[in-house]
Amino acid sequence: QVQLVESGGGLVQPGGSLRLSCAASGSISTINVAWYRQAPGKQREFVAGINSGGTTKYVDSVKGRFTISRDNAQNTVYLQMNILKPEDTAVYYCNAVRWIFGLGPISGGQTGPWGQGTQVTVSS
Repeated sequence: QVQLVESGGGLVQPGGSLRLSCAASGSISTINVAWYRQAPGKQREFVAGINSGGTTKYVDSVKGRFTISRDNAQNTVYLQMNILKPEDTAVYYCNAVRWIFGLGPISGGQTGPWGQGTQVTVSS
């Protein structure tokens, strides 16, 4: 099973940008990957996903601000986050996910263990 490790979080001011990385221990070319986040006191939620063919899905709250991409040669999935808001503050996780082609990632369809995540804090 491919292991995924998140990195790239940090403290950023509102309106700023960060790029998160999800590095895999092996090939991701056939794997659908999604980013999730969990804010204090809240449930973990889906943020963005990309399937093996490059199709992407986003939660409405990040559309137009976040971009998910994949580099199969580097076995890495990225989450470019722009125009960050305080409500984006959370621990961000990546995971492999089951995907219904034509619809998107399956809710609760993560296929791997959760990692440590990477903390993103948006504050002035």
